[in-house]
Amino acid sequence: MNLDWWRSTFGLGGRVVVVTGGGSGIGFGCAEFLSMAGAKVALWDINAEKGEEAAGKIGGDTLFVKCDVSSNDSCRDAARLTVERFGSVWGLLNAAGVIRRKNAVELEERDWDIVLDVGLKGAYLAAKHLIPEMEKAGSGSIVNIGSGWGIKGGPKAVAYCASKGGIVNMTRAMAIDHGPGNIKVNCVCPGDVDTPLLRDEARQLGYDLDKWLEESADRPIHRLGTPLDIAKAVYFFMSDLSPWASGSILAIDGGGTA
Repeated sequence: MNLDWWRSTFGLGGRVVVVTGGGSGIGFGCAEFLSMAGAKVALWDINAEKGEEAAGKIGGDTLFVKCDVSSNDSCRDAARLTVERFGSVWGLLNAAGVIRRKNAVELEERDWDIVLDVGLKGAYLAAKHLIPEMEKAGSGSIVNIGSGWGIKGGPKAVAYCASKGGIVNMTRAMAIDHGPGNIKVNCVCPGDVDTPLLRDEARQLGYDLDKWLEESADRPIHRLGTPLDIAKAVYFFMSDLSPWASGSILAIDGGGTA
């Protein structure tokens, strides 16, 4: 295979991609993969220590911006700093998210707010401040990280399910609104991926970690997902491999929602 042709045809060389929640987990794994595909990456994360460390691991032309995606002002400032550094923004991966494993009766209002503010409002705010930059560039790509629980329900995760269900349908609405501007908007819905977030769920539920991870792998393809599994799907939507895909919802979950 002619790799130069592949990179020039399907690579992301010169394109600037913002990754929210890029300091760890799925966000970091996707940012690293997109960088290897040639993108210039801006990591937005509220955790400065993890964000700086992640940017250092990725290397190259990678920028870290401390950002609270639940804050309009913070997203506006992060967008400004990103454009000041790179001159433009072409892509956005909304990967920031938190989970609280409680049902509607157990869940405190403040926990509902943080899950929805980070996972759903944060995706809207990042898009709000970056879509105008994509329009200036003449094209763009947004990928929202949903969840299998955005497609079907799950136990003791009422706020998370609401957030991810919102992400799924927000993706469709944004695809309709911004397609005329040559901006495609898609959603990748992971199953259980071995990340700090998944491991924290065991703590929240009081489960033995090893047993929890084994139970989480119980699906037709019997293993946990990896950030790389998700990154490859994100790359598909970000790259020119999918020029006509918009409004698509893709489950990458080892058959968990089958």
